[in-house]
Amino acid sequence: MSAIFNFQSLLLVILLMICTCTYVRAQAPSLIDRNKTGVLGLFWKGARIGERLSPYVSLACIIMGITLMSS
Repeated sequence: MSAIFNFQSLLLVILLMICTCTYVRAQAPSLIDRNKTGVLGLFWKGARIGERLSPYVSLACIIMGITLMSS
């Protein structure tokens, strides 16, 4: 089943995108910062969410990991 039709998989994909964008921006900021508009702007927005809400994102990753391990 694709991630679009399964809510838990969709949340997992969004969390992984946020974490990946935040990591890439920390390592190479020019890759993310040059695309602030358009479709690629979603990666910039994901990096901003990961930077500003990092305690909540990490808590969501821990909860998602526990949920996936228990199911």
